[in-house]
Amino acid sequence: MSAPALPVGGAMHDAPRSIKTRLHPTDRIFYAVARATGILVLCLTGAIGLFLALQMIPTIHHYGFKFFTTQDWNPERNVVGVAAAIVGTIEVAIITMVVAFPLALGTALFITEYAPLRLRSTLVAMVDLMAAVPSVIYGAWGLLLLRPHAIELSRWLAEYFGWLPIFKVDTDPHAPAWAQSRFTSSAFIAGIAVAMMVTPLACAVMRGVFAQTPPGEREAALALGGTRFGVIRSVVLPFGRGGIIGGTMLGLGRALGETITVLLIISPLFKINLHILQTGAITTSSLIADRFGEATSLQLKALLAVGFVLFVMTLCVNTIAGILVTRSRSGSATDA
Repeated sequence: MSAPALPVGGAMHDAPRSIKTRLHPTDRIFYAVARATGILVLCLTGAIGLFLALQMIPTIHHYGFKFFTTQDWNPERNVVGVAAAIVGTIEVAIITMVVAFPLALGTALFITEYAPLRLRSTLVAMVDLMAAVPSVIYGAWGLLLLRPHAIELSRWLAEYFGWLPIFKVDTDPHAPAWAQSRFTSSAFIAGIAVAMMVTPLACAVMRGVFAQTPPGEREAALALGGTRFGVIRSVVLPFGRGGIIGGTMLGLGRALGETITVLLIISPLFKINLHILQTGAITTSSLIADRFGEATSLQLKALLAVGFVLFVMTLCVNTIAGILVTRSRSGSATDA
């Protein structure tokens, strides 16, 4: 048997052959469109932020940096400030998430883990439908239906937990004829109404991630003797950590910018009010909506400056959410 012929030069070349990869034309079109869309979104966001920042310059020039520390909003006296609105926005957002987070998480777990298979599609459709309801509908619901019952809850909290500063109300809850008007239009009631709007959004994100939990890991946990709750605690929740954080932050961003629902429920008060059960509050978005129609040129620039403050708050929340979701990638806690 003859030996294999050597190539010219007397040596066998064992160099790897280069592979040229080219994207399919449809893939290249999709890549270009997706990239252009992303760049366009970034440009629009930057343009909005730049426009609002430019409108803040004359506001700071006229009112000074006291604009950020002044609580009152009285253009007739040349006193304008956003401090009370910032604090009120944070209060309503915190109340919203305290109410919405357990509801969203519990609903998402029930749909994916406990609901019968024949009902899951119906429940998913109902949650998605709730997320599509306009905010004015939630505002009317909160004003006409929720508020009469929430007043009783506010009174109960003030009666038994009034020793906490945030639940203290400047009235006697034990009086025979209690001052109902002191509880009527509070940040607490507005936060509950906004929570009903936020819950479907956060639930949809969490449910979508929980549904992607690998069935092999579920079956392995059950085969080792785990209960259904044990599977949820050791497999589903660690796998869906990114979805939990993402859904919560998405709801928080919605709560910070909600306008109509808050405007319909609260009684505007340009003063930092840390008593969340007591009537009177103001948020940045409701301030803009309430004063926009009657604003002069200078007042309009001040309202746009308030919008820039809200823009920065929302941008910070979304940035933090992106960092947390990246670090808490779904499934990372269940990797071997």
